[in-house]
Amino acid sequence: MKTRFSILLASILLLIISYSFYSGHRTATIRRTKSLDSSFYIIVDKSDFELRVYDAEGWYATYPVVFGSKDPGDKMREGDKKTPNGSFKIILKKIHKQWGQELLLDYPTQENIKLFNERKAKGIIPANAKIGAGIAIHATRPQEEWTVDNFYNWTDGCVSVKYSEMKDLFNYIPVGTKVTIQP
Repeated sequence: MKTRFSILLASILLLIISYSFYSGHRTATIRRTKSLDSSFYIIVDKSDFELRVYDAEGWYATYPVVFGSKDPGDKMREGDKKTPNGSFKIILKKIHKQWGQELLLDYPTQENIKLFNERKAKGIIPANAKIGAGIAIHATRPQEEWTVDNFYNWTDGCVSVKYSEMKDLFNYIPVGTKVTIQP
């Protein structure tokens, strides 16, 4: 009985230590020297929950992110909470009233519209479905950075970066930056 209790206690203690070690360790990693050519591009990898920034010299920064749905598949229609796959551009930088800095993407692109119409024609999505819009890279709310640490997908299809790290990304990424979102 005493041995079982000791094993149980040790297991619980190990679990607590493991959780506390992991919890909160999803932070941005940044190469602090920028190339002279300030053209950046972004790759969002949904399977790794990462947004990676590249410049003329290669990798520049990695930010942990979350999305709208656990399903890494392509956005099918408005309201499905999926983050679209594809190639996009940042078309606007603005401050959103709920989550601060936001980089608006040009979703839907012509390619997204083509796929949407093909899916409608094949009956994959309802005939009255809408494609949606307003997909962006934006921050969490200030007190909700835990969503990123815990891989909690909460958006309506956007890419969400920690509030404390979005300010940095927002400051150096210009309008026109290419963004690739992949499953």
